[in-house]
Amino acid sequence: SHALQAGQLGMDCRNCHSNDEKSGHSNVPTEQTCMNCHNQIKTDSPLLAPVRESYASGNPVPWVKIHQAPDYVYFNHSVHVARGVSCVECHGKINEMEVVQHAKPLSMGWCLECHRAPEKALRDPALVTSLDWKHPGGEAGQLEQGKKFVHDWNVQPPQSCSGCHR
Repeated sequence: SHALQAGQLGMDCRNCHSNDEKSGHSNVPTEQTCMNCHNQIKTDSPLLAPVRESYASGNPVPWVKIHQAPDYVYFNHSVHVARGVSCVECHGKINEMEVVQHAKPLSMGWCLECHRAPEKALRDPALVTSLDWKHPGGEAGQLEQGKKFVHDWNVQPPQSCSGCHR
């Protein structure tokens, strides 16, 4: 579970979701990715039975993708990660979830709130997977640093319809 791997063990999200920094889409890990560790760790866990069966048969696990943008929405995952938008901003406290669920609405209005005030969500890109990180200067420190990032990185998130609806 994410609560175990990202939470208790503190594993970096990118250990399993490896394409997030390079791809427009976040990947659901392949069975091979899971088995890289689970062929030695928790090998008899009943929770991993579908992964083991898939790995042995070559048939993919029919995962239910929870966080998926509609077909009519353009969303580039790597752009957000590269600009310091943490996984937590969109996925919530995934490190506390036994079962992945929507913690944020991911609606157009919700996205626009961030696009209109990105300074609230930007952090050092090296910290995007530090899911419990809070700016040491509190909200004021976050806003100050975020405004600096917006300026220094020339962050201009689209706010027009065509920015996301292509």
